[in-house]
Amino acid sequence: MSARARELSAALPGAESQGLRLDADHLPHVTLTQQFVRREDLEAALDRVAMALAGRPPLELVVSGGGRSRSSVWMTIESTPALIGLHAHLMEVLQRFEQSDGTAAAFAGGDARPGDVLWVGGYRLESSFARFTPHITLGHAAAPPAVERIAFVATTIGACHLGRFCTCRRVLRRWTLGAEG
Repeated sequence: MSARARELSAALPGAESQGLRLDADHLPHVTLTQQFVRREDLEAALDRVAMALAGRPPLELVVSGGGRSRSSVWMTIESTPALIGLHAHLMEVLQRFEQSDGTAAAFAGGDARPGDVLWVGGYRLESSFARFTPHITLGHAAAPPAVERIAFVATTIGACHLGRFCTCRRVLRRWTLGAEG
């Protein structure tokens, strides 16, 4: 699925990209949670994620087409009880680590846009639980690309350091769903 997302991203009109293309440094992903965490609390937060993921099976997901909001375009992921449940559980177990005073300096490269800071800071209220819209962001364009229906199995969950456009820039830790121990 990552390869297909990168292909679709690369095919978006260059003049509309605003500099965002999925590649080895901008990883395709389905966001399950976003929040600011103090550096000194990061390892404890990642340990909580590990506990929350223990024993969870891989996620069977379906891309159902393309989508768009403002200038961002994406591959829409169908909501399933397993995906919604995982999102809600991670939001709950990470709530105690969440900080409201994040700045652009918290982002990889320190070059986040003001909108990136607002997005992460407002994720719990604006984009989670009943407002959770699973998708894989492809980039920016005036219209979403044609995206075929694709079923896939997600086996990896990663915690990422976010960069400009709230992209996954560096994997801090990863877990394999269905793995023992």
